[in-house]
Amino acid sequence: MDRELFTSSWKMTVVRGAVAVVFGIVAIAWPIETGLALMLLWGFWALLEGVSLLVQAFRSSGQEGRWGRALLGVTALIVAFFAIFSPGVTAQTLTWIFGIWLIVRGVFETFTAFSSYRLTPRWLLLLGAALSILLGVFFVANPGRAAVGIAVWLGLIALCWGVVFIVAGFLNRREHRWPAAPANPAPA
Repeated sequence: MDRELFTSSWKMTVVRGAVAVVFGIVAIAWPIETGLALMLLWGFWALLEGVSLLVQAFRSSGQEGRWGRALLGVTALIVAFFAIFSPGVTAQTLTWIFGIWLIVRGVFETFTAFSSYRLTPRWLLLLGAALSILLGVFFVANPGRAAVGIAVWLGLIALCWGVVFIVAGFLNRREHRWPAAPANPAPA
């Protein structure tokens, strides 16, 4: 982690921590609304990305990258449309896709555990594989609840990071105080 992240300004570090704590509390208290807000933000980001890629595609002088950028730009615009105008469905769809990815990953981790070349102990790979598969099955079977669970976890992580930043800010303040002026200055 960057050393200046915690040492630049104790006040800024505390403010960042306070914002993270507030975000964490809001995400935990209103996980559905948090998930929808995150989908909207992601949708607007995808919209900007799509427009940017299309502009790059039409301004490009070479043919080799033009069609790829144009295809990515159109795809980003389609994704943005769904994320902005149907954030709930988008969140459920992404959670479902994430669940499938976790299941596939767990299966590959299981095969890796029994391969001849591995750097990690077999039991650890099997534990990771089992967790991936279980979480993936939960996400695929309950995409709505899984999206809410992701928002709650995001809130918990933000809350923890916020507390860390607040404590770091106050510790930095205490560590970098100016020395106090002497109580009784010596007569000249």
